[in-house]
Amino acid sequence: MKRILIILFVVPLFFYNCSGDKKVNEKTPADEKANEVFPPRVFPLDLSRIKIGGYIGHKVDLCIQNSVKARDEQTLIEPFRQRNETWMWQSEFWGKWFLGAAKAYEYTGDPALKKKLDAAVDGLLAAQSDDGYIGNYADDAHLKNWDIWGRKYCLLGLLAYYDITKSKKTLEAAKRLADHLLSEVGPGKVNIIKTGNYRGMASSSVLEPIVLLYVRTHEKRYLDFAKYIVTQWETPEGPQLITKALIKEPVAKRFPPPKSWWSWENGQKAYEMMSCYDGLLELYKVTGELTYFGAVRRVVQNIIDTEITIIGSGSSVECWYGGKSRQTEPAKHMHETCVTQTWMKLLYKLYMISGNSALMDQLEVTAYNAMLGAMTADGSSFAKYSPLVGRRHIGEMQCGMDLNCCIANGPRGIMMFPRFAVMKDTAGPLINFYGMIKANAELPSGNTVKISQKSDYPKSGDAAITISLKQPENFTISLRIPDWSVHSSLAVNGEKINDINPGQYLRIKRLWKNGDRIQLKLDMRIRSVIEPGDHNRHIALMRGPIVLTRDRRLNSLDVDVAVTTVNKNETVTDSVAAEEQAPFWMTFKIPFLLGDYLEGNYGKAKEIYFCDYSSAGNSWDKRSRYRVWLPLLLDPARRPAQ
Repeated sequence: MKRILIILFVVPLFFYNCSGDKKVNEKTPADEKANEVFPPRVFPLDLSRIKIGGYIGHKVDLCIQNSVKARDEQTLIEPFRQRNETWMWQSEFWGKWFLGAAKAYEYTGDPALKKKLDAAVDGLLAAQSDDGYIGNYADDAHLKNWDIWGRKYCLLGLLAYYDITKSKKTLEAAKRLADHLLSEVGPGKVNIIKTGNYRGMASSSVLEPIVLLYVRTHEKRYLDFAKYIVTQWETPEGPQLITKALIKEPVAKRFPPPKSWWSWENGQKAYEMMSCYDGLLELYKVTGELTYFGAVRRVVQNIIDTEITIIGSGSSVECWYGGKSRQTEPAKHMHETCVTQTWMKLLYKLYMISGNSALMDQLEVTAYNAMLGAMTADGSSFAKYSPLVGRRHIGEMQCGMDLNCCIANGPRGIMMFPRFAVMKDTAGPLINFYGMIKANAELPSGNTVKISQKSDYPKSGDAAITISLKQPENFTISLRIPDWSVHSSLAVNGEKINDINPGQYLRIKRLWKNGDRIQLKLDMRIRSVIEPGDHNRHIALMRGPIVLTRDRRLNSLDVDVAVTTVNKNETVTDSVAAEEQAPFWMTFKIPFLLGDYLEGNYGKAKEIYFCDYSSAGNSWDKRSRYRVWLPLLLDPARRPAQ
């Protein structure tokens, strides 16, 4: 079997942009020396070295102030003190909140946040039993439902705290928690894939912190346990996450539809599946096993090809369902915020290993649309689901507490903005996002370069980047040119640079001096998107990474009225400037032909207002019903073939 998997993996793999119609090839580790451990190609900066201003920076600040810091960590610890649960998932809330709070502290250095982190860890450790268990389940209910899933989040939170503080006490507590799990699960004990829901994917996603614990301790039992988990995946009863990924089995069709959604038989659960692949990437970094990396690459491609919608997320009722080609169909509970955040995390991890800018193109669309759109305007809460037509809703409160899984998880997605804005590789800084961003990046020489951006991107495609150095130095600055930017221009100190290719990094190697200035202009023309498999019955518009959306507050015209573009080829070729119109981030006027019989507007040209997806529906009530995919007005000459 191992030989078969390696052969399958060596087949060239590709990535696509968000519309799925342009391939970006990348050299694979299989082209390199076999069995070599491949470290990341891209590295994050310390979050303290990055500051984001402007609109996005304000949204990050609001999330930290009104969501992360406003959360009472003691209420999150209470379930661990009570330990009377038999099936619910309260124990995940502490870890999800803590992981977002840890990144917020690294970003801000806020002493008040540090106190909350200290109190959260102290309270959790006080609830740890003598045998090492930390959880909310009663003694006779261990390993049921969400028990191991909750332990996973506790481990991730404790390891995040250890990385910040180097607290030996915290690392020892994490080891004791893991060792207690090893005493209950493993060879000769309970089989991990037979615990919990979703073919063991929820429980076995503990792979990620187990590998991270091994990296920090180098204690072999954790690596052995990680390998045990992956071995169980590939058994006949397991989710077969590696085999099914390598043979390109669509994630929605790997198993028959379950009789009960909430059951062990459900093999389509999106969030839990991706969490397992997160762990598999961590195991690849330790072992260099090429089949692990190949499986993650192929499943990411499969998700892009079959599930990810125009706003950069996927799922219905939290499961994969072939949603990419069904975006205009009614679907229940689309785009769970937990799915969105986990998709961002998986893209980010794979990007760091591969350095493939196509992954960053994907991540940008998800961040600006699905993730930012899920957050309330004041940053205090998050939607559980984000539809493409309808209204936004916070969702139900869960487990008898004052939050749900997505409210706890949302800040983790928002705190990813500074993590991938500016990064570095072995040649120098990588600029991935544009905006009001300041970053101090360490150069290969060990010196530091300060990169200061001034831009209102993505309102416009213009960015002015200033380089600050103590002394001139040779290195490379790489700028991501998004796949959609067909016509881009760039100059350094007024000198134009040619051969700018969309969907790639523009790598500028030169002797950089203090005060050098880069001027970038990206192609912000609005473009149309025809939904795959829809037979040209709907159209959507994008401008840069932003999905344009109709909102009831902007138009007296019903958002469901059929339209067609003025240009017969269904493309909008002219650049349209963003307008200031509170409470929207961006608004645009675009000419369409209307299909409104009731108002006598059939066939009449009219300018229709659109806004960015993250602003659409953000009154969180019926006043702001919104729509992404617009029904096309069809006449006999335009009617699709039957």
